[in-house]
Amino acid sequence: MKKIVQIILGLGLILTPFYTQAHVKWFTEVAPQKETIENILSPLFMALALVAAIVLATLTLIIPKTSEWPLIKKWDDFLSGFRKYSRYLLKYGTAAALIIQISNGTLFAPEFHVDTTLMTVLAWVTIGLLLVPHHIATKLGAAILFFLFIIVTVDQGIFYMLDYGFYVAIIGVLLVGNTKLEKVGFPFLYLGTGLSLCWVAVEKWVYPTMSLDIVANHNVPTFGFEPAAFIVMAAFVEFVVGYLLVVGILNRVLGFVVTTIFILTTMLFGFTEVIGHFMIHVVLIIFIIEGVSFYNPPIKMHKTKTDQFIFVFLNFIFVLSTFVLIYYRFA
Repeated sequence: MKKIVQIILGLGLILTPFYTQAHVKWFTEVAPQKETIENILSPLFMALALVAAIVLATLTLIIPKTSEWPLIKKWDDFLSGFRKYSRYLLKYGTAAALIIQISNGTLFAPEFHVDTTLMTVLAWVTIGLLLVPHHIATKLGAAILFFLFIIVTVDQGIFYMLDYGFYVAIIGVLLVGNTKLEKVGFPFLYLGTGLSLCWVAVEKWVYPTMSLDIVANHNVPTFGFEPAAFIVMAAFVEFVVGYLLVVGILNRVLGFVVTTIFILTTMLFGFTEVIGHFMIHVVLIIFIIEGVSFYNPPIKMHKTKTDQFIFVFLNFIFVLSTFVLIYYRFA
């Protein structure tokens, strides 16, 4: 195993480009232009917010019933058998994601270019440690990865790095493995990933010109909707998925649908999409395997279906408003 790790590190250092281009956006070079709050809170936005809140609240009534269907039970039992591999999938999936990123001269996202030899070496050391099948090596690798995340955060700013907050959750899961806190790892992963998806979704509302440019230049299908309206709806889908993860009502069926949608986007945006979202794909696959049986979601605080319906409805409106206002204020 040591020889394999040494070979991987050696090849990695040879293949990694030490001189990279300047900071760039993922899919567009259009300068971000903040939309006015009046235009963001359009009638379409308000209507979709109301519809989303009702649909999400209704899911609290539907999902428990569908979980009793024989086919769904069989599906759950089958996937539950793979839970013992979840932590290995996260560990080696993280290593694979880092290999893809660092081999292309980036770290965490396509726009974060590695410009120092030290960061390159530390990234490959992290990969090597994650590939070692021992929890101590995993913790060391996670600690170095956290250090690299701090370096990038200092350079880019905390606000900017909130888009990639799910990496902090991943690091947390890797650090608490084989400890008394192991059980809180995956719930933390749900929370961190959900909040990151919600945060990224708001960008499409606050800076719609960038998304409009992507739709036009990449021939993104809008299914008959006007591009501006389609962007608002697409952002709602992403925000809703993140919210589902946080409140704990994203079951395996919904998780499978979401993962399929994310994978299909690779066909539109190519390898840049692979670099940027490979880790998200790994996390979503883990969600499909794990389900929410280990997670004590906030919705469980309310016992009756009526209370859960009201909680999800009002809480979604509150969370949506908070995210939009905070993003708009500090963007």
